Amino acid sequence: MASTIGVIFSSINEENIPELTKVRSIGSIPYGGRYRLVDFALSNMVNSGITTVGMITKNNYQSLMDHLGSGKYWDLARKEGGLILLPPYIDDSELFYKNRLEALKGATSFLKKAKEDFVVLADSDAVYKLDYSKIIDFHIKKNADITLVYHEHEVEKTHYYITFDTNTDGKITGLEINPLAEGVKKNYINVMVARTSYLIRLIQNATQHGFTSFGRDILSPGVKTLNLYGYKCDGYYSSISSLSSYFKSNMDLLNKNIRNEIFGDRDVYTKVNDSAPAKFASSAIVKNSLISDGCVIEGTVENSILFRGVKVGKGTTVKNCILMTDNIVGENCNLAYVVSDKDSVIRANRLLAGCEQKPYFINKGSLI
Repeated sequence: MASTIGVIFSSINEENIPELTKVRSIGSIPYGGRYRLVDFALSNMVNSGITTVGMITKNNYQSLMDHLGSGKYWDLARKEGGLILLPPYIDDSELFYKNRLEALKGATSFLKKAKEDFVVLADSDAVYKLDYSKIIDFHIKKNADITLVYHEHEVEKTHYYITFDTNTDGKITGLEINPLAEGVKKNYINVMVARTSYLIRLIQNATQHGFTSFGRDILSPGVKTLNLYGYKCDGYYSSISSLSSYFKSNMDLLNKNIRNEIFGDRDVYTKVNDSAPAKFASSAIVKNSLISDGCVIEGTVENSILFRGVKVGKGTTVKNCILMTDNIVGENCNLAYVVSDKDSVIRANRLLAGCEQKPYFINKGSLI
């Protein structure tokens, strides 16, 4: 692959899922029993041969730093390049960035120091598998200024989303921001490729003109003035844009075909924790669930995802739930469609229920 660096936004779109981002960045949201959302974008880059990755942080990034460490679990603990945490400030005033352009402005020095010809920008709020080297090849072949990656699915009306049209050659012919029309569209998944030098010029120009939106101020008018191309992301794609979409995406992992597609031929790397195997008592009943190391199950667990160290008491039934690390559920409880953040305790004889569209959420460290 042509020499390429990566930039990952670890805190963009946090307003979409405030329940889980009050105490952490969106990239460090736990997922699938042992992963964090950032693992997917980061693993895609590593598997594509990218060995220098800048991680743009913001507030609440202690959990992210603890997870990423030196980057050794992604083979990014290197003397040159590797994983580089980029500060959350836009300038010397130490103000947090407010949008994507300001975040990129804060990363300009990182981009200027890079010797690599191309840069891949990616958010960390989605689950998908993508070979970025193929996008770089496509980008070079088309002589594109910017290549935007899209996935075809029903429009998901979040706070901010972009859809576009392409011709048979892949060139973007029309772009809409927050369109009213529904149905299957080419949805931009916030993965972008450009020449490093070209991106730096875009950022500098945007700063000089006081632009505030990469989509409205650069991409939308750029349909007529720039060579914008779209690259299709095939296969499974899940955007974490709300608590219900987070719930659905986790539940998708209980489908063997989806699970094999995500974790099959290319590894998804994450921080490794050494813990004892899960323990199942003679009274335990477990069906179609993902049970992580360190769990102790004495009750019934169905269609659920349990992170490390979860304890389910005798006589308790847990169905269609996501219980994060070190949750403790007492005896004779009944839980259905519950998403419980880390270190929570649910006392005996509790009945908690939500629904698929609106799961019952328990804050981190709660006692119920």
